[in-house]
Amino acid sequence: MINSVRLLAAYDEQLRADAETPSAVAVTRHGPLRLVTFAGGRGFVTYRDLGGADADTIRRLVPEALAHYQADPEIVRIKWKTRGHDHAPGLHEALLENGFTADEPESIMIGEARLLAVDVPLPEGVTLRRVSEEADVRAMAAVQDEAFGNPVGDDMANALLRRLARNDGMELWVAEAGGRIVSAGRLEPVSGTDFAGIWGGATLAEWRGRGIYRALTAARARSALRMGKTLINSDSTEYSRPILERYGLIKVSTTTPYNWQR
Repeated sequence: MINSVRLLAAYDEQLRADAETPSAVAVTRHGPLRLVTFAGGRGFVTYRDLGGADADTIRRLVPEALAHYQADPEIVRIKWKTRGHDHAPGLHEALLENGFTADEPESIMIGEARLLAVDVPLPEGVTLRRVSEEADVRAMAAVQDEAFGNPVGDDMANALLRRLARNDGMELWVAEAGGRIVSAGRLEPVSGTDFAGIWGGATLAEWRGRGIYRALTAARARSALRMGKTLINSDSTEYSRPILERYGLIKVSTTTPYNWQR
């Protein structure tokens, strides 16, 4: 049995820093921080840890990181990803003081891929498949926007198409009913690690509670195993967390994103 301490240690060692930003356009190091720039005017702040920084140091690092992005007129939004198990005195307050707003916390879930790779019956008429053609990717992204309650736009689809062009192993999976995508999610194998991440899981409201998300997750887990990945990680909402727990994944910590917009 893999315990939560070992899983969290594997997460910190293998999934932080370079591993979480495979599609970065640029990365600037600032003290313990990694100031990442993505295409589409997106900034992303992350770190392996804060190096024991005290509250005064953190109060200085936050506006310095913000100034780095403000100096680039193409950056329109920034995400600062925090983890609940980090030693980060005063970080919450410093982020709010500098114009960031906190999203809802999510659970960092980790477990063995084999536990997810189970047979899940699908509702009649529902099928699963991988997609890569532009029209499918745009339809998938629109469903995810709708399911998450966001305005349907091109940003997510464009980002996914750029990732596919990099051929870095990312897979896009959808569930369809009557020729329409009703659920979708990504699989992201992390090079040089034991992990593959399952991300973006979204099901239209009228199709929830029928096992479709579970089946889509199982399909991604089987694909991860074929790649030689033995561990699955996911930042999960309170909707998906219980599903993953039923298959043996463990909540090892929390993550809270803080957002800034120009």
